Amino acid sequence: MVAKFTDSDFQKNIDAESLTVVDFWAEWCGPCKMVAPVIEELSEDYDGKVTFGKVNVDHNPETSMKYGIRSIPTILYFKAGEIVDKVVGAVPKSRLDGMVKKHL
Repeated sequence: MVAKFTDSDFQKNIDAESLTVVDFWAEWCGPCKMVAPVIEELSEDYDGKVTFGKVNVDHNPETSMKYGIRSIPTILYFKAGEIVDKVVGAVPKSRLDGMVKKHL
């Protein structure tokens, strides 16, 4: 399951030692709609091993600005609160999956 992260709870959600994958998106974004089901599938594939979250950039401007989100979708990979990887744009599941495996 993909959690919804907000400005108020974002830091708490990414501070875990385990991998956290965050999808920055917006409702009006076509490529974001293409990536959403892939993120859902990966969250099921890695249930209990990796945390997946989504941040709506329109509703959470503080977090979006803090991480310099200028294009969406942007997917950030965090470990212990630090960014360890980043993908911008709609990419195939295999690429996102490969990045998860790289950081497990």
